Amino acid sequence: MSSALKDNVLEFFVKASNTHGFTLDLTLNVKGAVISGTLISAKEYFDELSESFEDGSEIAQQLSEQLSVASESIDSSPDSEAHFIHMKNTKVYCGDSKSTPAKGKILWRGKINEIDGFFLGKIAEAKNTNKKKETSK
Repeated sequence: MSSALKDNVLEFFVKASNTHGFTLDLTLNVKGAVISGTLISAKEYFDELSESFEDGSEIAQQLSEQLSVASESIDSSPDSEAHFIHMKNTKVYCGDSKSTPAKGKILWRGKINEIDGFFLGKIAEAKNTNKKKETSK
């Protein structure tokens, strides 16, 4: 069987992000799920992931240090191949209008060759406005 092909345009965006810190709002189609968020560099992904463990137990702090090391070792040369895409403020939609998770700033990492399609921009969820119905006659 042939290996999965990567989208060259999407890989170009990822390389620009990894090399120059370029960010972009994207929505991806991945095996039936819709993933919407902001493209970030691999370095920013590992830095933010590392910060989430900093104030924890000794093991959490060791994880934080290892993620920090991973962040520093990322190859950000424009000629290197990109295999993973990293996003922040991510929402995942699986067949309905509610995202998973519904709250929080979620970091997401996925394989570029597993992405079926994408479009520029994020899905914005409607704000819940509790407007009172007028019942005057």
